[in-house]
Parts: sequence; C-alpha cells; structure tokens
Amino acid sequence: MSTPAACPVCTLENTYRDGEMNICPDCGHEWGDMADTSSAEEGAKVVRDANGQILADGDSVILVKDLKVKGSSITLKKGAKAKGIRLVDGDHDVDCKIDGVSLMLKSEFLKKA
Repeated sequence: MSTPAACPVCTLENTYRDGEMNICPDCGHEWGDMADTSSAEEGAKVVRDANGQILADGDSVILVKDLKVKGSSITLKKGAKAKGIRLVDGDHDVDCKIDGVSLMLKSEFLKKA
C-alpha cells in the first residue's frame, strides 16, 4: 500500500486515503489520483452578476436593489455605482467602495456597468 502524496494546498504530509480520494485532515482538502495539477485551477470560482454576466477584478457594477447595511444606519440605494471591484472568496464575493464606504456584497445584487 502506497502513502498518498503531500497536500497540494497546504503542502503538509499528514494525508490519508479514503477510497478513491486523498484527504488532508489539516486543511480539509480532498483530491483524486490525478497526476496533473489542474485541480487548483478548477477551484477558481466564476462570479456572475444578477443578469448572468461574468464579473472580473476592476469591473464597474451598479446595485439592482436597495440594500440595508447590517450594523449601520446606511441604506445603499438602487443605481449606486461601484468602480474597480475586487473578487474574493466567500459568501459575499465582491469587495468594493460605494460612497466612500468599503463593503463586501453578494454578486446577485449587482449588474455589470
């Protein structure tokens, strides 16, 4: 029985086999026996706006509905524009500034300008 290779994400060697998959208990990454490293590229998430267009870093976007900002009395108005967005991982996948306030927004409330 062969030992699985080091984890391609965290590079630690504390990995084990579970059926067809290799598992890293340190970072939770799972991968198969593929020899190529395209699994890191497959993890790249495609972010789409409310109309289904693909968003990229540096795009300008417009809000499609009024949004209340949690923990604040600010309400972002429909039609507010954010220039130079940045895509990030997570539930709120767009990092931007609207009216001088730095915010994390969900792409489903934005449309590409």
